[in-house]
Amino acid sequence: MTQKITAWQRVLNARKTDRPKALDLIPYIFDDFTELCGDRAYGDDKAIIAGLAFFEGHPVTVLAQSKGRNIEENMACHFGMAHPEGYRKAIRLAKQAEKFKRPIICIIDTAGAFPGKEAEERGQASAIAESLKVFSSLKTPIISFVLSEGGSGGALALSVADRLYMLENAIYSILSPEGFASILWKDESRAQEAAELMECTAFDLYNKGIIDKIIPEPSEGFAQNKAAVISAIKATIRQDLSILNPLKITTLLDLRYKKFRDIGVKI
Repeated sequence: MTQKITAWQRVLNARKTDRPKALDLIPYIFDDFTELCGDRAYGDDKAIIAGLAFFEGHPVTVLAQSKGRNIEENMACHFGMAHPEGYRKAIRLAKQAEKFKRPIICIIDTAGAFPGKEAEERGQASAIAESLKVFSSLKTPIISFVLSEGGSGGALALSVADRLYMLENAIYSILSPEGFASILWKDESRAQEAAELMECTAFDLYNKGIIDKIIPEPSEGFAQNKAAVISAIKATIRQDLSILNPLKITTLLDLRYKKFRDIGVKI
C-alpha cells in the first residue's frame, strides 16, 4: 500500500469505469449465489443485489450495492443509488439471516441514496433510518466492505457492522467533493481542494478509527489484477468469521455497540 497519492486521485481511482463492480466479484468470492428480489411492499430495486450464498461451505447472506458496467446497466440500477425498496429488501434479507443464523456480508458501492422525488414519496429517509436501527441489533455477524464509493446515508445504511473495511482506493464520506465544494464555496470547480479537506480516503478513515482495516490494491490497479483483491477479501472474511461466529450473541452485540460508541473518542 502507498499513501503517496492525493485524496483527489483516490476519488478518481474510485470512479474509474473499468473498476470491478459487485456483480464482477460475487461469483469469485461466494459459491452458489441465489438472488432474492423485492421488498414485499412495493417492488424490486436493482441498485441492491441481495441473496443467499456459500462462503467456503458456510451459508451466508450477501447484500451488495450494485453499479452497472455500462450505460444500460447503470440506467437499470440508477447508477447504484438505491430507492427505499432497495433498503427494505436489504432489511428483509438481514432479518432472514438473523433467523437462520447466517452471517451477513455487505458490499458498499454508491454515491448516495437515490435523490429523486419518487424515492422521497416512498419513504427514503425512513428506510435508511430503519436499516440503521435493524443492523445495530441484528443477532448475527455483519462484515462490510467499501468497494469504491461510500457516499452519505446511502452507504451508511449497510455500514453498521461488526467489521468495516475499505479498499485502498475507495472513498467514504458524507457527500461528494463536488457537493462539498458547492455548499461550502458555491464553486464546484474546487472539488479537488474539497477532497483533501474532507479526509475521505481509506487512510483517513483508518486513522480516525472508523474502519477496521484497509484492503490493499495492486500497484498496477484493481481492474488489472482483481484476483489479488479477491484473495485479500476472502482471507479477511475467513478470519473474521472464525472470530465472530463463536461469540455469544450478547458479546457480539456489546462489541458492536462499543465499536460505534468509540468512534471519535481517540481523535
